[in-house]
Amino acid sequence: MNIYIYSDESGVFDKKNNDTYVFGGLIILGSDEKEKWSRMYSHVEKVVRKNAKYDSKTELKASFLNNAEKSQLFRSMNNCHKFGAVVNEKRVLNNIYESKKDKQRYLDFVYKLAVKKALDDMIKQGLFLPENIEDLCFYVDEHTTATNGQYELREGLEQEFKHGTYNWKYSIYYPPIFPKLRDVKMNFCNSKSVILVRSADIVANKIFHLADNGKIEELLSIPNMSIKFFP
Repeated sequence: MNIYIYSDESGVFDKKNNDTYVFGGLIILGSDEKEKWSRMYSHVEKVVRKNAKYDSKTELKASFLNNAEKSQLFRSMNNCHKFGAVVNEKRVLNNIYESKKDKQRYLDFVYKLAVKKALDDMIKQGLFLPENIEDLCFYVDEHTTATNGQYELREGLEQEFKHGTYNWKYSIYYPPIFPKLRDVKMNFCNSKSVILVRSADIVANKIFHLADNGKIEELLSIPNMSIKFFP
């Protein structure tokens, strides 16, 4: 079985002017579930589009939808497994913001650990057996990662989930959680063409607004949601 991870971000990683940065998305088990959720989300999009009289070329992004429309789209994914990473920017070390490369490395670290926590949570719930997973397939909105950083993100995810990681300071090896994983596939895509990346945009936006407004209890009460806070 393959696992499909769709993700997007919300916020600006700039601590001088912003307090919160977020990743959010969906984790879907198997191709049948992927098709099911794609059809379901497509149907709700059509309902929202019809009711609001949006034309067929308008991409339904959280940045311009009203709260009622975003809530309708978000509720449609209640039974889908979701994940999020919430970064309290004021607590992030200043030197991380000194270069684009340092910022990207930190955000890759945040993303990787948030996905790992969500997958660990799902394993603990008995939703799948790690040894049955063949490929991890990531779908990331292409605007979130610079071209020269895409390879590094894939490499980091592959190291974490396929090969395992080392803590050189303490000489400790952490084995991968998927012992028979064949591949980590990265797809940097346009949300206009991948419907569940648009759904991830709605999830990330929901997490951002709850976290940025201090509504942590409400955030943690969302069904089927795994959240990791940083730093």
